[in-house]
Amino acid sequence: MKKILIPIAIIAVIGFIVYSKAVGVYNTFVQTEETINGQWAEVETQYQRRADLIPNLVNTVKGYADFEQETLTGVIEARAKATSINLQADDLTPENIAKFQGAQDQLSGSLSRLLVAVERYPDLKANQNFLELQAQLEGTENRIAVARRNFNQSVQSYNSNLRTFPNNMFAGWYGFETKGYFEASAGSENAPTVEF
Repeated sequence: MKKILIPIAIIAVIGFIVYSKAVGVYNTFVQTEETINGQWAEVETQYQRRADLIPNLVNTVKGYADFEQETLTGVIEARAKATSINLQADDLTPENIAKFQGAQDQLSGSLSRLLVAVERYPDLKANQNFLELQAQLEGTENRIAVARRNFNQSVQSYNSNLRTFPNNMFAGWYGFETKGYFEASAGSENAPTVEF
């Protein structure tokens, strides 16, 4: 009788250890995935803040009748495209993040062209509303950078945990997959050329 109890006890202890590890790994994945979801929501919030500021900026600039309409139209169209891409937190694949980032980069480029064109309008540059909006946009760009960095750090932690042994076995059982990162835009490694 004792000979049967020893193997049963050993199997029970091993089963308990495996069960405890499986539950712990699952809970860790859920917690870190929720952290990523929260960081992603912060990224979206900052991009939305920028999108909300753009109509005010465009309307302020429109007040100057001789301003280039093509530049304003480009900003409006880029904003519409950027806000039309909605990426859910449970679909953060590298491809989807690249598509989202591409639309946001297009909007950033349009805003840059607008701010460069403004340099030719001294009255507009001195306008208090324009200066406040420009400062808010600059602050928003900094917030976006911080939110993206925090998101990438959360994704790095999650992906590292997911890919380590034995967590990678449990991840497969539970259906957890790696998440995508925000990456630098194409050409960002080159310094911009400034000409006077």
